[in-house]
Amino acid sequence: WIQGGAPGQVVISQMSSNGVNCLSADSLEGCLMTELKGGRRSGPLVSQTIITDGNWHRVGFTWDGSNRILYVDDVLVAEDTQSNLAGASAGLFIGASRGLEPDGFWSGLIDDVRIYGRVVAP
Repeated sequence: WIQGGAPGQVVISQMSSNGVNCLSADSLEGCLMTELKGGRRSGPLVSQTIITDGNWHRVGFTWDGSNRILYVDDVLVAEDTQSNLAGASAGLFIGASRGLEPDGFWSGLIDDVRIYGRVVAP
């Protein structure tokens, strides 16, 4: 669950020298996006759903081994095919960007963060 924030700010990021912003608001409009990807030719997955509007939103990301999917308030808002994702061996930052840049810190509220290593229905 998130509330507030601003475009370009990060909800969850992977901590490492080559880490990524796992869930964030895009820098243009504040739409939910992920930078989790498999290869260099892949790009971020960006939704058209603004999450920085001041309302509480339940945001989520899933990968089923073939598809990256973003959810906002239990509704699928973006999806693409991604055959593999880069693995992660380091920890996570909650409310901070991968490089801890000051403008990447989430300025709103984050509540009830859950990360599963199994299938969970939205």
